[in-house]
Amino acid sequence: MHHLHAVDYGIIVFYLLATTVIGLFLTRIASKSLDHYFLGNRRMSWWLLGVAGMSNWFDLTGTMIITSFLYMLGPRGLYIEFRGGAVLVLPFMLAFLGKWHRRSGCMTGIEWNVFRYGRTTEVDVVRLVSAIIAVATTLFSLAYLVRGASLFFGIMFPYDPRMVTIFIVGLTAAYTMAAGFYGVVITDMIQGVIIIISCLIIATMAWFMVPSTQSLAATAAEVTGNMQWTSSLPSTHTPMPKGYEIYENLIMSAAFYFLRNVIAGLGVGGESRYFGARNDRECGLQSLLQGITIMFRWPLMAGFAVMGIYLVKDLFSDPAAASQAATLIHQTFPDITKGVWHDVTSQIANHPANYSADLIAKLQTILGPTWNDKLSLVGFDGIVNPEQVLPAVLLNKVPMGLAGFIIVAMLAAMKGSLAGMVNGTSAFFVKDIYQAWIRPDASIRELIAASWVSTGAVMLGGLLIGLSAGSINAIWGWLVMSFTVGSIAPTLLRLYWWRFNCGGVIGGMVVGPVLSTIQFFLEKNEYIQPTPEWVSFCVMTVISFVGAIVGTLISKPVSIDVLRNFYRITKPFGWWKPLWAELSPEERKAWRKEHYNDLMTVPFGLLGQVTMFLMPMQLVVKSYAAFFMTLPFFLVGAVGMWWFWWRNLPPAEPDEPLVEGVQLHL
Repeated sequence: MHHLHAVDYGIIVFYLLATTVIGLFLTRIASKSLDHYFLGNRRMSWWLLGVAGMSNWFDLTGTMIITSFLYMLGPRGLYIEFRGGAVLVLPFMLAFLGKWHRRSGCMTGIEWNVFRYGRTTEVDVVRLVSAIIAVATTLFSLAYLVRGASLFFGIMFPYDPRMVTIFIVGLTAAYTMAAGFYGVVITDMIQGVIIIISCLIIATMAWFMVPSTQSLAATAAEVTGNMQWTSSLPSTHTPMPKGYEIYENLIMSAAFYFLRNVIAGLGVGGESRYFGARNDRECGLQSLLQGITIMFRWPLMAGFAVMGIYLVKDLFSDPAAASQAATLIHQTFPDITKGVWHDVTSQIANHPANYSADLIAKLQTILGPTWNDKLSLVGFDGIVNPEQVLPAVLLNKVPMGLAGFIIVAMLAAMKGSLAGMVNGTSAFFVKDIYQAWIRPDASIRELIAASWVSTGAVMLGGLLIGLSAGSINAIWGWLVMSFTVGSIAPTLLRLYWWRFNCGGVIGGMVVGPVLSTIQFFLEKNEYIQPTPEWVSFCVMTVISFVGAIVGTLISKPVSIDVLRNFYRITKPFGWWKPLWAELSPEERKAWRKEHYNDLMTVPFGLLGQVTMFLMPMQLVVKSYAAFFMTLPFFLVGAVGMWWFWWRNLPPAEPDEPLVEGVQLHL
């Protein structure tokens, strides 16, 4: 089987060692205090936090999923990734939610609950429940990332992909434990530079590979069966391969995903990089930088998809070969499951001597002399597995040396996402479970040690779930359209409804995630039909809002003094009539102006962001007419952003001090 060159392995090993050494070097700084460990002492530059934010959005598994949809659909794959990969929540954080959370002076989103609801017994329960949900979310997110990593390593390295995944995840855990937020942000910055350079290289290579958009469209139609591969417009019916039929109505899928992210976008922003920002202005600037830098991800993935089209055309001149090879594997291993399919096929391809000569001879007959390289692309359902396209392209289409550099970028994307998630979850566990409920008087050293234990435990749990999972698309679809939706109402209502309280949080956060988790483990059984994503979304949204509203109305309101403190510091819009009535005419005028500009920023930000992601892909596939049709929409979004947001940014000033009133509630 074709493997990487020694030069590529050398580049990869150097990168892994370098990032680990950086983490160890920063240990002394990170250990000064919890603010240093979890938030970088709230003194990190906006551009550093912005690039770190991009690295968190730019994960390896998500890049593989999106590449798979771009491989199947062309640029229209963007609309499927309205469910999360297009980061549609970012304009909301840019416009107002980042600064709202930063103003609290809190360290974690869960600690923020004390600021919102006051120091009561009920809020302690909310902190505990919220922390458990946050840890569970990270656990399943890690499973999703781990599953993608194992698929990636299964093609890339001639070793057991599970062992390689465990090794990489272990290194990431080590430097996250040692360096905390400093290590996460600084290594994310280095990794972000590597990622952007890699994006430009792959996009350029793919552009030179395309003779014309018409020629590419013909080849893509032959490989994928999609006759509109180079189109940028969604349609009511799009042919999809086996296992992806639920996305055939592209317009409906995109609409549900867009709605999901608008609802979710109104409640986000409680992230370490916003709590750690120096002032309101820098909350917005880092969000803008995140959006601009994550744009480079899309031409990278479009480039991989284009090269994947040509690679599959070269490898599978007979489209029936993949189906025949899959049938043979099923016959040889009748009990094989989707979760271990690629672990088995990668072992056969890398170590054929360990399997029967008859099996190898039949694979050679079906797939030809290069059967090893082709087998790794054969999916459980008898099609070329779209999720394997990215690593296959890296292995077969990218030259020596450059392949190692690009793989480092992919590893950087994976490590950045892992480290960012784990650092945030560790903060939840330490502040909101360990210190709040177990050891209130624990020293800094003990709390950091507790964070190490929690990091290791969450990493281990994510590994165990991820390595036994099926497709990464199934995990991601369930995570964003079921599990997180199950607790979506409290994250929204807490910011816009004065009557919302701890009872609403508990009512809206418990039932949905519990039922969703049961659904996840039940549907791992191959005999149970998976629930369509749009059904999960509708059911879990209703459950969350009913639970939140009922829980609110049967519980006593939050103290008016706590609400007043929250309202005057955060300055939110929404249903706050009793507190709005207390403002002076001058305050109302200033707040109305800020709220109007914030709200008007969002639609222009969404328009600018979606078109900014679409245009580079149109250039990669040489669809220049579509590019110039999209450009005016982008310019409208950019001008609207300038008018409503950029002109109204606070001037650059020294760091704004945290509000003392907040700290009285913590």
